[in-house]
Amino acid sequence: MTRIQRLPDHLVNQIAAGEVVERPASALKEMLENSLDAGSTRISVDLAQGGIKLIRVTDNGAGIAADDLPLALDRHATSKIASLDDLESVSTLGFRGEGLASVASVSRLTLVSRPQDADHAHQIIAIDGTLHPVEPAAHPHGTSVEVVDLYFNTPARRKFLKSENTEYAHCAATFERIALAHPDVEFLLRHNGKVAWRLPSQSAEDRVAALLGKDFVAAAIPLDSQAGPLALTGFVASPTYSKASRDAQYFYVNGRFVRDKTAQHALRQAYRDVLHHDRHPAYALFFQLEPSGVDVNVHPTKIEVRFRESQAVHQFLFHSVHKALAGTSAGAVPTVQVEGAEPAAPQLPRGASAPLFASASPRPAPSGMPAPQPFQYQQQSIPLNVAREAVGVYDKLFGGLREEERALSRAEPAMPSPAAPLPHPAVLAMPAHDENGIPPLGFALAQLHGVYILSQCAEGLILVDMHAAHERIVYERLKTALEADAIPLQPLLLPVSFAADRMEVATAHEHGEEMKRLGVELAPLSPTQIAVRGVPVWLKDGDPVDLARAVLKDVREFGLTQVLTERRNELLATMACHGAVRANRQLTLPEMNALLRDMEATERSGQCNHGRPTWTRLTMRDLDKLFMRGQ
Repeated sequence: MTRIQRLPDHLVNQIAAGEVVERPASALKEMLENSLDAGSTRISVDLAQGGIKLIRVTDNGAGIAADDLPLALDRHATSKIASLDDLESVSTLGFRGEGLASVASVSRLTLVSRPQDADHAHQIIAIDGTLHPVEPAAHPHGTSVEVVDLYFNTPARRKFLKSENTEYAHCAATFERIALAHPDVEFLLRHNGKVAWRLPSQSAEDRVAALLGKDFVAAAIPLDSQAGPLALTGFVASPTYSKASRDAQYFYVNGRFVRDKTAQHALRQAYRDVLHHDRHPAYALFFQLEPSGVDVNVHPTKIEVRFRESQAVHQFLFHSVHKALAGTSAGAVPTVQVEGAEPAAPQLPRGASAPLFASASPRPAPSGMPAPQPFQYQQQSIPLNVAREAVGVYDKLFGGLREEERALSRAEPAMPSPAAPLPHPAVLAMPAHDENGIPPLGFALAQLHGVYILSQCAEGLILVDMHAAHERIVYERLKTALEADAIPLQPLLLPVSFAADRMEVATAHEHGEEMKRLGVELAPLSPTQIAVRGVPVWLKDGDPVDLARAVLKDVREFGLTQVLTERRNELLATMACHGAVRANRQLTLPEMNALLRDMEATERSGQCNHGRPTWTRLTMRDLDKLFMRGQ
């Protein structure tokens, strides 16, 4: 029988290296975290052959005393924790004390350091885990760690490394993640002698712009939220900036980049009704809480954490980002500051009704300026070539029309229904006018192919997808009304009946009264017939049969309780789509202007319920470039 025996320390370190040092990027991460924990304000990184041949990290931190250099390469030796209480309240990036020891066991490592109060530096060399004596060396204040020939003594593990370009890409990603969280630190990255990144000490916004690109910052919403010991700062990108992968998601807990399921779920939920299909949101968020509120010692690479109050963290993250996205009404992207709990949604009195396009209160003209006259424009035809050019530009920006709207736009123009005209609004004014009284989305000029609204604004031309925009407006009204208890119901003068199967009739029998909360009144007429007697007031111009079938399908499949809770937004989005103005619906100028004003006053109106953009702007500079004016 084989006896149990204690493994040699060198073999233990090599086993640990398999967990901690998966590839050169893992070693680089451990070294950078040590430099930051030492209080460094300037860090330089040199790589050769993707980090396989060389990784050198030099900093100007506190340094290591000569007597402590051997301990720095010993297993589980650290200056950052001394007791269980320290372990339960870790405030540093590194704390396990196994990183350098593991790296030293599978490489040729040189550690040179000079404390701030020392006259000169000392160094120690470790080859294959064997430590050489400490010797004097020349080095400025700070520390330098040089790792050469990673996995030179474990060829089987080295075979698992990828190509030089792939390993460098992982190292660069690690460098960028750490640099993003510490904008006050100056960073330098060189690969094979060439400078790849030179980041000065700068503001958080400048650091985000440098690493994630100016396009991200231009599409980002600054966020600053706090509730007790919890704080969230950073940037969340507009839903229209979504990505096909999660590569543009940066989430930090107390300065540590992590992949946490609780946080990912909360952020995904916050984007739920503004994100298009399988797209992923982009963000750079920095979450702060008491160190005792998070356990960072749950994974060897420290990429995962566990929150002690995960439900509270989930709610805080969700409400903070949800509120930021709610502030993105068309024409403006404000900075959102959230203090304390989520405020209650505006209440709509039960049974109250509102017009399809709500009118706003008149706004006084600025001092010395004449009152704006929104509706003095005349409907005018646009040359066909100009119209086609505008549609082409819009399709490039928005990714193309929906197929059903293309089919409708090719059909013969339909005359507006005299039986159900849109309400004629009063004098319209809206928030955020400029100094000349011009609103953000301007005033409507014409309707293009029954699909788009063309509007003149202060900067140039606005193009609006009228169905997508109205869909968002109706959706937000339905959500607000349901939160206030019930959606206002519009009785139909002549009920509409339709053929139904037995399950639909049974559902209408069982849940008919409760479904009135959704603004839908159904009456079974026979085992195969259902009559629609009422629909939500904002959907009275839609198809009542399609609406009834959609509601019955969800209630039958998921149950009314789940429909009114977990699946509420999905159902309301479907209802809004049925009630929104369709392509090829001819609108008058007052109706178009009313839609623009509602967009400016509606939360999240920059995107429809499926995450598609609802509008875009072509400035005079864009138009001049299009027609080569001044060239």
